[in-house]
Amino acid sequence: MHGRIIGLAFAISYPILGAIGVPANVTAIVILSRGKCGLSKCITRYLVAMAVSDLLVTIIGVILNRINGLFFPYSFLYITPLCTLRSFLLFVARDSSVWITIAFTFDRYVTICCQKLKRKYCTEKCATTVILTVCVLFCLKNIPWCFAFRPSYIVNGISWYCNLIPEYYTSQIWIAFDLTDTLLGSFVAFVVILLLNALTGKYILVASRVRWKLRANCSGETNHDPEWENRRNSIILLFSISGSFILLWMPYLIVFVYMQIANHNSSSGSNSPLYIAQEVAFLLQLLSCCTNTCIYAVTQRKFREELKNGIRYARKFTEKLFTS
Repeated sequence: MHGRIIGLAFAISYPILGAIGVPANVTAIVILSRGKCGLSKCITRYLVAMAVSDLLVTIIGVILNRINGLFFPYSFLYITPLCTLRSFLLFVARDSSVWITIAFTFDRYVTICCQKLKRKYCTEKCATTVILTVCVLFCLKNIPWCFAFRPSYIVNGISWYCNLIPEYYTSQIWIAFDLTDTLLGSFVAFVVILLLNALTGKYILVASRVRWKLRANCSGETNHDPEWENRRNSIILLFSISGSFILLWMPYLIVFVYMQIANHNSSSGSNSPLYIAQEVAFLLQLLSCCTNTCIYAVTQRKFREELKNGIRYARKFTEKLFTS
């Protein structure tokens, strides 16, 4: 009974996640690509790239993997070559999403803390180069996944489903690859984002105190600072996106660390606390690909305006369509 309740909860959660995640990321891509949100072209490039990678994770990870597995476990998508391709594309999209978020965080760190490097690094051209480099590198890094699976069984000459090959658990090369994949995808990313935000936050606090003292000594005013107001939106956006990533990826990191310390390779049964913890961690991981649009809407006034304009246009178009 307990396992059925857990299964029902996930069966409800994933369709909701897919129904929200796809339109949310498509909306973010359309609005940000118009370039009318008051953000620099450099920031816009990173945010659009993050939305595209999040959209791919939602489509592949939520719809084609989780929802398809829950409701259509015998579909053609479980033919072994397609199953392998889905796994490869999901890992590429997931890694790209994570490391584009890190690239965005580093870009904001340079913008705020490294004034000399800012002019050369924080440009639209450099952002495009970084994004393409990240995508190419993680396509190459995840190629081994194409060779990590074997069919569960073969029917009429057609191989079905994907099981990890036995060597994946015994070969030192595969064990090293699995550890590297997990570390790069979660632990290293988590630590880098946390470190960059800590350094950025420290710099902002120190710089703000110095600036407020100088303004107070020069003019006796401390309440209004135009330069701080100009940088405020960028700082709020940075900490909101990074903070969301940290909170939603933390359960996965905790489960991973626990499994390494306790020497658990997998959970035992759908009723085990470890299995439930793993599934909740995966769900929160996928949820992190749906939150950025909400963050833009909450923190960016011009994004909200563009969103309202889009809703008005869609409503008028719908009214004309049904009245004509």
